Amino acid sequence: MIPKYAPSIISVSQLNYYIKSLLEADDKLRYVFVTGEISNLTDHYSSGHIYLSLKDDKAVIKAVMFSFSAKNLKFRPQNGMKIIARGRVSLYEPSGQYQLYIEDMQPDGIGSLTIAFEQLKKKLEAEGLFDPKHKKPLPQFPKVITIITSPTGAALQDIRNVLGRRWPYSQVQIIPVLVQGDGAASMLTRAVTEADACGDSDVIIIGRGGGSIEDLWAFNDESLARAIFACRVPVISAVGHETDFTICDFVADMRAPTPSAAAELATPDRYQQYDLLAQQRQYLVALGEKLLHTKQKELDEFTSFLRDNDPRKDFDVMLEQAEKLKERFLLASEKLISDKQNILEQLKLRLFALNPAEILRRGYSVVTLNDKTVSSVSELSKGDDLRIILSDGDFTATVN
Repeated sequence: MIPKYAPSIISVSQLNYYIKSLLEADDKLRYVFVTGEISNLTDHYSSGHIYLSLKDDKAVIKAVMFSFSAKNLKFRPQNGMKIIARGRVSLYEPSGQYQLYIEDMQPDGIGSLTIAFEQLKKKLEAEGLFDPKHKKPLPQFPKVITIITSPTGAALQDIRNVLGRRWPYSQVQIIPVLVQGDGAASMLTRAVTEADACGDSDVIIIGRGGGSIEDLWAFNDESLARAIFACRVPVISAVGHETDFTICDFVADMRAPTPSAAAELATPDRYQQYDLLAQQRQYLVALGEKLLHTKQKELDEFTSFLRDNDPRKDFDVMLEQAEKLKERFLLASEKLISDKQNILEQLKLRLFALNPAEILRRGYSVVTLNDKTVSSVSELSKGDDLRIILSDGDFTATVN
């Protein structure tokens, strides 16, 4: 059938523009929710735009999410992920292809925050930020405890109450921060960095009271996690209740189920320490008494040994022996001298008796001829000149 009026001839761009106008004029296509599985995902990190396809078991549609919408996503889209996308349908004129312009998307069947949590947890775990070998031990007796939390929250009061009861000897420093809402994550990150740079903290407690996953989301921040990992001071994470878990809990050196429990982990119980000191004192006293008894026994044994082996005893014996030897020596010496004197007297008497001068004094004389003693008349001849020696002199004579 031939139309009554022949249609006018239009260009391709005019056609695409017209179809685009029709699509955008349809109220049903201006605000749609579409569920499907992500495929052909392209994430332009430089521009921030996300290009993808949504498909089900029978059809597929191209889709795009511009950077101003993508930056608000709480999770990272991935191929194979089933989502519910909110947006509008329009035509991309250069290619003549209609597509879905996504303004927001949520995982289908699980919350976006849960997806984001698991994604970040998996990433940081793969990098080793949760590895136990990096966990720093808590000090036994902290001098300075830094608390990073809201100044108006109940968590701060709970921590201070426990610290005051258990270990009031520590200095408590408080860094007030926001714990939820815009800017909370950056404030928490700066607080951890500042507390570490200050250098006077022995342990850091970071946390808040319980709440929904949205309330606790600031503690799932990647920058905060890396700041805690880089912190040289041990960090205790005390976020929410016992059933609440955050990235901060995994990367911290110690996770406490509640803020009050964090204060207990950070400090010793002073009464237990008192009891321990009393036990140690009792042990040391007993040990000292035992040691003293042992040493006293050793001293008594040594004293007895010295008494039995006193060199002065031997010296006295030796001195007595020396005195006796001295007496014997003196007696022997005196006897020897006396004996020698007697012998000498006898010799003197014998010498005296044999002394020629003594014989001469008794009236005898000595006759010599030519300096030779004459002992017989037969030795003389008439006319010999003799020398006759008396006791008091001598004279000459001639034999007639």
